[in-house]
Amino acid sequence: MAITTRHGVIGDEPVLHDLAARTFGLACPPGTRQSDIDAFIATNLSEDNFAHYLADPNRIIVIVSEDDQPTGYAMLVVGPIADPDVAAVVDATTSVELSKFYVAEEQHGTGAAGALMAETLSSAARAGAKSCWLGVNQHNERAAKFYAKHGFEIIGTKRFLVGSEWHDDHIRQLDLSSRNG
Repeated sequence: MAITTRHGVIGDEPVLHDLAARTFGLACPPGTRQSDIDAFIATNLSEDNFAHYLADPNRIIVIVSEDDQPTGYAMLVVGPIADPDVAAVVDATTSVELSKFYVAEEQHGTGAAGALMAETLSSAARAGAKSCWLGVNQHNERAAKFYAKHGFEIIGTKRFLVGSEWHDDHIRQLDLSSRNG
């Protein structure tokens, strides 16, 4: 099994949308309505959305593959912070957002997520960020353990809308200066 990473490029839209459709629901707490998950995917994770994300110079998409088959992706976003709860605890001038981080369920525990995180954080550091922040659902214990293992510490809370339902997230941040990029 060969795990590799690469940056997304124009033309990856179908692969990224497929991965998003298969993985977004894994990050939602039990009881989240499928209609809300589907609405979020349609609104934010369509092929058209990914075409925009891939063309945006303030976004970096990293894809992880096993034996050349994409199994997960991450997206970094550089720029202003719109959420006031995040803006209150994160310095937008020195930090980058880890906006998306998803690995197919059958790849959990294989090392794919670790490889994806390593390349994503290296990409953030190469982009000049001093820290990296993310929001993660407070009930997503698996993700919370993973992010804590990689050094992300809870620094606040925020709300996140999925379809018509608001979810409570932890804001986590990692100091990139303590890592080798």
